[in-house]
Amino acid sequence: MSAAWLVAAHAQLATLLALTTHGDPLYSRGVGWFVWVVVIIKVLVAFAVLLVSVMLMIWFERKLISDMQSRIGPNRAGPWGLLQTLADGTKLFFKEDLLPAQADRTVFRLAPYLSLVPALLIFTVVPVGGIVTISGHPFELQVADPTIGILVVLAMSSIAVYGVMLAGWSSGSKYPLLGAVRASAQMISYEAALGITTVTVVIVTGSLSTRAIVESQGPAFWDWNLIRLGIVPFVLFLTAITAELTRPPFDLTEAEQELVGGFHTEYSSIRFAMFFLAEFMNVITMSGVVVTLFLGGPDGPVPHLPTFDVWFPSVWFVGKVFCFLFLYVWLRAALPRLRYDQLMTLGWKYLIPLSLGWLLAVAGFLVDGWWGAGIAVVALCLTGLLARAFSIGKRRGEHDPLLEPTGARVQRPSLLRLASLGAQRGQSGEAPGGGGTGEVG
Repeated sequence: MSAAWLVAAHAQLATLLALTTHGDPLYSRGVGWFVWVVVIIKVLVAFAVLLVSVMLMIWFERKLISDMQSRIGPNRAGPWGLLQTLADGTKLFFKEDLLPAQADRTVFRLAPYLSLVPALLIFTVVPVGGIVTISGHPFELQVADPTIGILVVLAMSSIAVYGVMLAGWSSGSKYPLLGAVRASAQMISYEAALGITTVTVVIVTGSLSTRAIVESQGPAFWDWNLIRLGIVPFVLFLTAITAELTRPPFDLTEAEQELVGGFHTEYSSIRFAMFFLAEFMNVITMSGVVVTLFLGGPDGPVPHLPTFDVWFPSVWFVGKVFCFLFLYVWLRAALPRLRYDQLMTLGWKYLIPLSLGWLLAVAGFLVDGWWGAGIAVVALCLTGLLARAFSIGKRRGEHDPLLEPTGARVQRPSLLRLASLGAQRGQSGEAPGGGGTGEVG
């Protein structure tokens, strides 16, 4: 009975594995022990590479910002301060883990994992290289290639925000709660533009698989979706994903000038570190997603040399991702934090209408050129109407009094001012009720 149950469970796991990795040639000969070993190794390597990348990313951000601001930056732990992040993580691991008295204990402890786990899962569907062959078994340099890979990315990016929301709500404090409210508003505002822009890529590619999206773009840069879609969806997606990551200038959930520390104010020790580990991990994974959707992923010109076609695509992928990591650090060092009304205005008034109009135009051109031209004309007309409506609303919102003020508001003098006036009158011999000062008692 137990042997039959094990065989049935193995068959179900093999079927599930084959469905979730539809395009990987590793499963073309069935699922045996070698396949399981390769899958486990890919998972462990991806996890280790991602953790090391996060450590280097934190060091890179601190070092680059210090260079931009004419400071030294980390330079003590290890050569050039490379081990500073490891030292900080070790210190936080051994700190006391505090739990507020008014906190919801279960949700308070669960929230950091809701931020960290989605970042790991997103990286599993990102293709980081080409096809590798070991012992006659070819496989992709990608943990999993499900047929709905891009939907997995959107779902995980949405779940990651719940970690921030639940962390602020469960703390039992008003400042983290305000950070959680801002996180929910940010998610609603920018998730729509993010999804619409992704749909634009999907209808051009004709597949939801991340590997298929990469293969549809080809090695030449003019075949990338960045060029094919007219650059605008790329800019919209990059802006929306920056807001989803709550990275500067959209880091309103942790605005220390307004919220003390934001959603993580009541956290300490390793749980505090997990939020920032998830933030930097999300920066790396989402940079990989941007490269996959718009810049051809690991595709690029490969020199005609032995073994270069195996590992050189990974070099292309790392180089493209590094450009976006530099961009995120540059934005953090150069741009001030937006106000909350500016955040909402950018998301609802500009990103969503522009991404929707571009999606309709691209879909029209895919059906027929005349359809695309007609939709583009209609979209331009609607853009003009929206611009006029926004302009009128802005003028109406400005304070425009009917009558100019005729004088300043009379204020009661302070006690210190009254005492000083009384002392001056006593020295001059003036009666306490004497006039001439114009002060109101």
